[in-house]
Amino acid sequence: MSASKKTSLEKAFDKKSPEPQVSKEEETGYHKGALNTLVNERNELLKLVQITEALMQAHMKRLEELGVKFPKK
Repeated sequence: MSASKKTSLEKAFDKKSPEPQVSKEEETGYHKGALNTLVNERNELLKLVQITEALMQAHMKRLEELGVKFPKK
């Protein structure tokens, strides 16, 4: 892929591109903000997985009450 056709994201990861001119404090703030956002997203994802698991368990329990057998692991 030629350099002129690269997206800005690809250019950001291209080590040949010059470093952006931002202060250390600004870059630190940017990365801290990104990490805070990602931690919150991960926590929400874990909540979703827990809710999904609880719903699956409830359905499995009811199916077992109705006589459907599940193989034991």
